[in-house]
Amino acid sequence: MNPYNYDIEALKRKARAVRRHIVRLNAGSPAGGHTGADLSQVELLTALYFRILNVAPDRTDDPERDIYIQSKGHAVGCYYCVLAEAGYFPLDWLATYQHPDSHLPGHPVRQKTPGIELNTGALGHGFPVAVGFALAAKRDNSRRRVFLITGDGELAEGSNWEAALAAAHYGLDNLVIINDKNNLQLAGTTRDIMNTDPLADKWRAFGMTVTECEGNDMASVVATIEGLKQAGKPNVIIANTTKGAGISFIQGRPEWHHRVPKGDEIEQALEELKDE
Repeated sequence: MNPYNYDIEALKRKARAVRRHIVRLNAGSPAGGHTGADLSQVELLTALYFRILNVAPDRTDDPERDIYIQSKGHAVGCYYCVLAEAGYFPLDWLATYQHPDSHLPGHPVRQKTPGIELNTGALGHGFPVAVGFALAAKRDNSRRRVFLITGDGELAEGSNWEAALAAAHYGLDNLVIINDKNNLQLAGTTRDIMNTDPLADKWRAFGMTVTECEGNDMASVVATIEGLKQAGKPNVIIANTTKGAGISFIQGRPEWHHRVPKGDEIEQALEELKDE
């Protein structure tokens, strides 16, 4: 079970705290960061770690724990902020993001950071490994569930669709694929760079059960995840998000894919993220 089990209002407060961490973490990184991608998935990761996942910092080797995989590895900044808030490592580690000898490199590395289950960064890598975890759990008669977040730009990688075929073939209904559909990748829109729509129809054609939610609305995220059924098919959630969500001058702007706040931008962002 989840050690927090926060209600919606507590999750919203936690999400604002995570966003404040993201601003400071990226602003202090000597190698930059992926601010837009970090911000789009805040509600998704906050809901998972503070209500949904059967995980806890004191049982990272529990064979029955759920598995979370950050397939869009470049958005690791949000992941670190959530893990720190959840007690997997001290909050002051966040100030070391991408510094020499840091526990927090620019992509998830299991050997460096407590709570990380899989080294990711090469896009399209997380989903195939998640299929392996889910298949192993099925064969072990484990109650474990496997969750991953992919980006919509990441779905241009063919390995994802090979993984989808295998997941459906083996009936991996213990697998939940959350697609952070923020409609931007790198320097433009996914529609213009590599159009994946109609995305829901594609997932269904590959044998998935598909639901959609408003991915930056905490109540929608929680209701959707908790409403999933294990009915013989993998579950895909298309989470309709806004890249850079939560900060007025960042959200929806492709240039913030690899930009970080500087100078007055830091204070403006933190002002917008004050607790209500």
